[in-house]
Amino acid sequence: MKKSSSGNGVLMLDLQGLTLSPVEQELLRNPQVGGVILFSRNYASRQQLADLVSAIRQSNPRLLVAVDQEGGRVQRFREGFLTLPALRSVGILYEQDAEKGLAAARLCAWAMAAELLQLGIDISFAPVLDLYNSASPVIEDRAFSADAEQVGELGLAYIAGMHEAGMAATGKHFPGHGNVMADSHMELPTDTRSLEEIREQDFRPFASCLESLDAIMPAHILYPQVDACCAGFSKVWIQNILREELGFDGVVFSDDLTMNAAHSAGTITTRADLALAAGCDMVLVCNNPGQAAELADDLEKRGQPANTRIERMLAKPDSRKEGLQQSEKWQAAEKLIAELSV
Repeated sequence: MKKSSSGNGVLMLDLQGLTLSPVEQELLRNPQVGGVILFSRNYASRQQLADLVSAIRQSNPRLLVAVDQEGGRVQRFREGFLTLPALRSVGILYEQDAEKGLAAARLCAWAMAAELLQLGIDISFAPVLDLYNSASPVIEDRAFSADAEQVGELGLAYIAGMHEAGMAATGKHFPGHGNVMADSHMELPTDTRSLEEIREQDFRPFASCLESLDAIMPAHILYPQVDACCAGFSKVWIQNILREELGFDGVVFSDDLTMNAAHSAGTITTRADLALAAGCDMVLVCNNPGQAAELADDLEKRGQPANTRIERMLAKPDSRKEGLQQSEKWQAAEKLIAELSV
């Protein structure tokens, strides 16, 4: 991984279009900005994307560049990219043939990661380790399976594929989003189960994958039997359980602080302060450039310390593979993905 003794800024933000505006170029130079997350609106072609990433690096070479490229419903870059299957398709294959399912999880993850790394993108926020629930509109087929043990096994295979390509892996949405029906983009979901019930179900895939994961993203969900704060703002979940009990020393990313589930915590500055105090290493502010700029300025005025964990997520220098699309492994991945996407 790229080395630095000074650490990264703690704010990850997004961009408005296909190229950097002068205002965005200046904002990316703010020392509190440590990352950029890209969306579908930032993509028109592979060359345009490569140019955009290059412009981001020119503004600030230390920035972590991220995207949500899970596959299925959540794939930001489509035309010119592999049409990745939903993770549930991989889970169904596993239920038919466990060995083939694990091999598919690893190969799909490798192809997803290799294709992004080729264009200079450091990470996709993956894999989803939530449990499948057909009644959960926000998760549903983004999850491998309803069985916690299967999710753990497939998650480990998927992480191994990402690592093989040279990409760090982020498990989401800790400690489990699949049991709630509400969409945290729209409202704050509440999971009334006890800690013991959560441990026996949704928690298990995260615990089994933790030694392999490089990062975790907590859910914007309230678990009132565990803590009065939602998981992304909770010292109980992040510091007591994740850090101390489970011994996790990787990066903790907040989910997007502009999601409606986070609004009840207060202003964007208050939300960021709560997330950072709870133990998040980097906070995401998306789809609201005014709030992102406001938070960057506020963090700079207060001298928010840089975070040394974040640099672990940067892609390895040798991760860009020339001739990727001509390799036998890529062709095998193309064939498999076409079969899973039928």
